[in-house]
Amino acid sequence: MKMKIKMKKNIISAGFLLAITLMFGACTNLDEEIYGSLSPENYYQTEEEALSSVVGVYQKLSDIVSIGAGWRPSVLGTDEFFVPARTNGGWYDGGIWIEYATHNVSASNELNRRAWVSIFNTIGAANAVIESLEQSPNADELSALIAETRALRAYAYFYAMDFWGNVPIFTAARVDSQNLPSTDSRADVFTFVVDELNAAAADLPSVKNVNKTEYYPRFTQEAVYTALATVYLNAEVYTGTAHWSDVITMCNNVISTNAYTLEDKVSDCFLATNEENSTEIISSFSVDPSQKAGNNQFMLYTNHAMDKQKYDLPFTPADGYSFNDEPVDRYEAADERLEMIEYGPQYYLNGDPLLKDDGSQLVLAPVQDIYAATNDEGYHLLKYSPIGVTWSAYNADNDFVLNRYSDVLLMKAEAIFRTSGSTTEAVDLVNEVRERSSASDLSVLTLDDLENERAREFIWEGSRRRDMIRFGSYFTGTWSFKTTTTPEWRGIYPIPEEQLNANPNLDQNPNY
Repeated sequence: MKMKIKMKKNIISAGFLLAITLMFGACTNLDEEIYGSLSPENYYQTEEEALSSVVGVYQKLSDIVSIGAGWRPSVLGTDEFFVPARTNGGWYDGGIWIEYATHNVSASNELNRRAWVSIFNTIGAANAVIESLEQSPNADELSALIAETRALRAYAYFYAMDFWGNVPIFTAARVDSQNLPSTDSRADVFTFVVDELNAAAADLPSVKNVNKTEYYPRFTQEAVYTALATVYLNAEVYTGTAHWSDVITMCNNVISTNAYTLEDKVSDCFLATNEENSTEIISSFSVDPSQKAGNNQFMLYTNHAMDKQKYDLPFTPADGYSFNDEPVDRYEAADERLEMIEYGPQYYLNGDPLLKDDGSQLVLAPVQDIYAATNDEGYHLLKYSPIGVTWSAYNADNDFVLNRYSDVLLMKAEAIFRTSGSTTEAVDLVNEVRERSSASDLSVLTLDDLENERAREFIWEGSRRRDMIRFGSYFTGTWSFKTTTTPEWRGIYPIPEEQLNANPNLDQNPNY
């Protein structure tokens, strides 16, 4: 039985089969959430029983890539993503979205609050599972699962550090209401994340030593090395000290396995029919809405209502998540990645014009007023393809992608460039990614080339905000609805007001 299916069944049938206290909202809610009456002493007799708890942490962490609360802050506020309020009454709560678009997120912003709760719920769940695994009579045999969960927790802390900078490092399963966690510095959180990921990698299997299809989608050493490369790539932002050589080392750890190659097309990574068999996907999260094991709602939230007819969908998309010309203008006309973007005149898959009720062709135009956009304004991204999907109402079964091999190639290229300039190796790595999409080869590299190539390759994959901050364009650039430069203190979001009210030991970030 494939591990993908096994993990899904564990999520459905077992969940967390132990009594645990989750750290909801970083200690806002101190009540216990009971998932069962079993304890570490009478459970975890086998690895599969223990895995039924670990998969629940995977499911929570998937929110950082699943168009959920944990994903939105990674794309909001960038030049590739905004959510306009619609003149038909749709997305009427535009204010909370527009604060991100204009780089004016407040401590009371509801999306910011939800993101914090999502990420720290993941951390709390991981803490509880780790403690239970460590207290099991079979703990010695569960070292790999403990490492796996530590890696999941570290990933959640990476996002917390990236979004809010200075956050509490808390690793206990239960919170003492008389001794609430206090704020740790961003640099200290960075050290914690790096140490945890390195420790986890030592106990996890390499992709070379597992049946890749059957082990999918669990973390391998290479998944952790890729995570470490991502953390090191942004180290100078987090700590003031660059770690470019560490980026190269971690990327080489992945490349040297010869276990990964680029798919024929970027879009192949996001098909419902090419998940555990992908040659490019390094980390991902299983989805099976028919078994109540997650759901993929990208099509629901992102696409135009008339895509119901275009793709024969069982629902009407909500015409929400959008962007204007900036992302489109980065691509060459022949770049196959441009095919994932819906803009301008729209057509059925057979080439016929997609006609509206009045007989005119649907033409998607840029949004002019973010507070009052018409239905046909805003471009959309077909990130996860509807082709081959098994639908459960408006839920697709495409698995969510966390890391791809193309990211390893581009991270290594950037690290080489920043230490040695436009070397042949760095140029070749970038061209390997470009050639896959029929983009023309580059002869030399600049920082702009590297930033733009990442923007083209990873649109809506959650790295654009980090990249823009690292390259500086988040602060100096202007684009649709962001018309002024941004002070650097807005490179981290405010600690949510709700958390400050609940925990007096937390410190608000500067200037908020």
